[in-house]
Amino acid sequence: MTAAQPNAGPTPTGPVGQARPTPTGPVGPAVPRPIPLPPGRRQTELLMLIFAIGVVLAAYAATGLGLNGRLPAGIAGYGVAFAALMLAAHFAVRRLAPWADPLLLPLAALLNGLGIVMIYRLQQSGRHGNPGVRISTISSTTVFYQVIWSAIGIAAFVAVLLLVRETRVLQRYTYTLGAAGLVLLMIPALLPASLSEIQGAKVWITVGGFSIQPGEFAKLALAVFFAGYLVAKRDVLALAGKRVLGIDLPRARDLGPVLICWVASLLILIFETDIGTSAIFFGLFVSMIYIATQRTSWLLIGVGLFLAGAYAASKLSSHVTERFDIWLHPFAGNNATHSAYQLVQGLEGMAYGGILGSGLGHGQPYFTPLAQSDFIISALGEELGLTGLMAILIIFALIVQRGLRAAVGVRDPFAKLLAGGLSFVLALQVFVIVGGVTGLIPLTGITTPFMSQGGSSLVASWALIGLLMRVSDTARRPAPQPIQDEGMTQIVRVSG
Repeated sequence: MTAAQPNAGPTPTGPVGQARPTPTGPVGPAVPRPIPLPPGRRQTELLMLIFAIGVVLAAYAATGLGLNGRLPAGIAGYGVAFAALMLAAHFAVRRLAPWADPLLLPLAALLNGLGIVMIYRLQQSGRHGNPGVRISTISSTTVFYQVIWSAIGIAAFVAVLLLVRETRVLQRYTYTLGAAGLVLLMIPALLPASLSEIQGAKVWITVGGFSIQPGEFAKLALAVFFAGYLVAKRDVLALAGKRVLGIDLPRARDLGPVLICWVASLLILIFETDIGTSAIFFGLFVSMIYIATQRTSWLLIGVGLFLAGAYAASKLSSHVTERFDIWLHPFAGNNATHSAYQLVQGLEGMAYGGILGSGLGHGQPYFTPLAQSDFIISALGEELGLTGLMAILIIFALIVQRGLRAAVGVRDPFAKLLAGGLSFVLALQVFVIVGGVTGLIPLTGITTPFMSQGGSSLVASWALIGLLMRVSDTARRPAPQPIQDEGMTQIVRVSG
């Protein structure tokens, strides 16, 4: 039997007289074509990063000119250090996550740089002949240490990209990271007030002048835990029970997880006396269970439980009661000069800034206590105005939007839940701090991501960006090419 094309030439034979295949395509093993990098994606990131660095340096120069009419003495060194850090992060992305979203890194760099600029402005107040009052909670080396923390944050960002090559690898450590997150949340509550309490909130670990806020890292670990748990249990949690007012309520037997998280958030609220950490912890779980099940009933139950718990805590905890009183009556009696002094000064500063702001170096944010950390939003609002503050909030919104876009694009359900939860927790943290500073909700003890003084929030925020970059890289990465080219065919003559 012969299977050959017409006019085929003689078929060479082997040493034993058997036929050898005659290839019709090129001889030799098929070499897979290299997958080209996305056109312009990393170049776009580089251009946007250069623009962000330019904006930060312009703001730094404007601050010096506003304070004393001269450029800051260390602008060259600061500019080189900041640019080197961000460009190092960019080249790490080129190597480790070439398909990642091109906007996340420039947006985070811009926020980080503007935060350092405002801390520098506050540090110079009342020093070296500059106008204003010297802030006792800021030293002459605060900006230097903030740049060091930025470098550590970039190192954490690169470490996440280097160690987490696939987000589904984290799913193996679901319960390990869950336990670690709970331990990090519990430690401040178990420590004496002298080692954990600042401004009435027990959310710190303070040893020898060095302080860390473990809750910032706990939210990352708990996000991984919630994602892994909900991927395994989402089918059960999505089952509907009774229908009330057009809403399918979950079955009573399935309320256990949300009730456990609710009780845990209440314990945080009572023993650590911090509304912000409690709201972020419980809000993270409720948002992720909503993403996993797509049932509005879980969202309504979660919001209702938290509001009820917050009201109960306001009656049981004197610190929470005071926070509610400051929120509801900041100008009543002597509140404006005592317990609500910080909030009132922040509100008056933003009112003084108006629409366009007083200009960098021209305002009086030094009158607001802790303007470099808890109230850095009010300092930015005073000197940049409502316009500048809205621009900063839009930058945060863009980071959240890019994170949610990565969650929508990725196929892995674990990565989808993780990216959605991390994006929501960033949005919730910004809402809680901005809402507290503007009087929309009670004040909390959390800080503004990327911008506030301190290392915990900054390092954790950069690690969060690293996880979102990894998810977006996975979502945008093309499918692998087949090993053998489909066009390669062989015709074999079989001697019968």
